[in-house]
Amino acid sequence: MLQVGDTVPEFSLPNQDGTMISPAEFKGKKMVIYFYPKDNTPGCTTEACGFRDVYDEILAKGAVVLGISKDSTASHTKFREKFGLPFHLLSDVETTTIQAFGAWGEKKMCGKTYMGIIRSTFVVDENGVISHVFPKVNTKTHAAEILAAL
Repeated sequence: MLQVGDTVPEFSLPNQDGTMISPAEFKGKKMVIYFYPKDNTPGCTTEACGFRDVYDEILAKGAVVLGISKDSTASHTKFREKFGLPFHLLSDVETTTIQAFGAWGEKKMCGKTYMGIIRSTFVVDENGVISHVFPKVNTKTHAAEILAAL
């Protein structure tokens, strides 16, 4: 997993509308890049709605939010519309960017081991350097943690 002080990897992923988004577009702004397992699941919805509810405060701190999962752009469109999410949701079907950040790994549920997205968040400063890493996220309190970090 990337650490504080690392430079954010360059990537280009389609958002919910199919528009390609990359970190270069946000030079001079802070970025909150969060990785989540799946649209429309309880934990992921709680986390996304937490960011939605404080989004104006995040913007006021000079930051943008980018959510990344391996869901399709169509799934992201439905998820954004259903919950009124104001930020980009990026589709990484091949998991290339997810893996570059170290947010892909072994998980266990119901006694089964599988590979999947590790719910994690990276705060990136105006120069593209990671300033905070949240490798374990409590979906209910995470938005407040991010506001404090910004």
